[in-house]
Amino acid sequence: MFYRASLQAAATLASLSLLAGCGLLSDSSSETNQQISVGTTSSPSTLDPAAAWDGSWELMRNVFQTLVSFPTGSTSPEPDAAKECRFTDATSMAYRCTLRSGLKFSNGEKVDAEAVKYSIDRIAKIKVKGGPAGLLGSLDRVETKGDDTVVFHLSKADATFPFILATPAMSLVAPGDYPADSVREDGKVTGSGPYVLDSYEPGKKAELTRNSGYKGFADRKNDAVTIRYFDDSAPMVEALKKKEIDATYRGLTAEEVIGLEDDKKEDNGLQIVESVGADIRFLVFNPKDPAAGKLAVRQAIAQVVDRDALVAKVYQGTAEPLYSMVPKGIAGHATSFFDSFGDPDVAKARETLSEAGITEPVEMTFWYTTDRYGSSTAPEFAELKRQLEASGLFRITLKSAPWKSFQEGFNKGDYPVFGRGWFPDFPDPDNFIAPFVGQDSVTGTPYLSSEITQELLPSSRRESDRGAVSDQFKRAQEILVKDVRLLPLWQGKLYVAAGEDIGGGERALDPQTVMQMWELYRKTSW
Repeated sequence: MFYRASLQAAATLASLSLLAGCGLLSDSSSETNQQISVGTTSSPSTLDPAAAWDGSWELMRNVFQTLVSFPTGSTSPEPDAAKECRFTDATSMAYRCTLRSGLKFSNGEKVDAEAVKYSIDRIAKIKVKGGPAGLLGSLDRVETKGDDTVVFHLSKADATFPFILATPAMSLVAPGDYPADSVREDGKVTGSGPYVLDSYEPGKKAELTRNSGYKGFADRKNDAVTIRYFDDSAPMVEALKKKEIDATYRGLTAEEVIGLEDDKKEDNGLQIVESVGADIRFLVFNPKDPAAGKLAVRQAIAQVVDRDALVAKVYQGTAEPLYSMVPKGIAGHATSFFDSFGDPDVAKARETLSEAGITEPVEMTFWYTTDRYGSSTAPEFAELKRQLEASGLFRITLKSAPWKSFQEGFNKGDYPVFGRGWFPDFPDPDNFIAPFVGQDSVTGTPYLSSEITQELLPSSRRESDRGAVSDQFKRAQEILVKDVRLLPLWQGKLYVAAGEDIGGGERALDPQTVMQMWELYRKTSW
């Protein structure tokens, strides 16, 4: 097993505090046949881990296994399908895992070393655009030794590799049911996780039942979970109040959070748990667009955007301004954009444009997704439009699309400017820089920076003490500010709202901010 000397950020993310309602107390007792229903506004875009680098992880964490994972409260990856994992050399170039004995997929196939190799190899072979193949940039090859041992040989030192293996993208799949060179698209899942996916209706619901053959770290406190997918948070909250669902995760608006927290409102039998979040929102500029491709235009937008007003008007205290791609609570966080641009200043923005020979209002189109980041996304972009047009320097057209078509659009380079959200793959500064740079940027827009990709990231990955990599990531952020290809906007908080009879909410979010459904249970007494 690979251990970290210190990862305070993960501990912060894993700790949750009760804000309102009754206490969510741990209760080891469990009724038989307990069933829990959870609502979310973030539905999967795919059921195949080889294609997933988004909110699809929510479902995957609960139906698949990874070699290592993040049990609640952990600060480093710990064994799940593996019984032991560790680096075998001092240079962090070979990572060896030994599997638990007797593991099987839900179709009866063995979870052995060959299945592990098959699962990881197909990610790189399929290489879905915008998918998780980019996480395996340091992997050279996967070697099997017997039925129960796998060795990951790296092409370069990478102290973050165990964290990568802990992501749901690295879920183990049954070779017999998953094509080696294409994404599985029959709407079914064959895994070895805590639950079995009994049925799935895209955009509507997923039915999970306890996997009787599961062997791993998850201590399941319920027997079945129904995940309901909502297009909007309002009907989701209404369903919670009517007790049609037991809990919600992702998608609550600021008004809904505040309403649930308000002690003066009549008792509605609900409670809410807040997590210190590492999820961020930012704008992506397409350098091939005639307007967004101009540095002066990007700098002027960065000079005009008022994050304080955005957060106050749209998020009402449920988020905070962000001036760095690395959020607060993560090693290497800085305030680089504020240091360079200071407070919003229209005069400076006008001067920047004028010096570049731009004297007429810049016409631009901003895109956002309607069903990925919650119902506040549309008001957020309306506020961005208001701010930019109020400066007299811009004329903004807003366009939106559901996540699937939105993702296809930005991966094709169709959007001049678009909004993205990022939930951490793992709680490390590397994960807030590396995915957005290089030829295979997760934004779909290549961002070539040789200093970041060839110097700063490799240097930081040789350091096993992740608290000691701040200098490399502060320099990376200076480069991002100079280019303004990405413009951080805000850092959020995560909320779980639940009926007062539901326990386990304070343990349900792992350091990747993925909900571990097995932690939720119905209290037997008060």
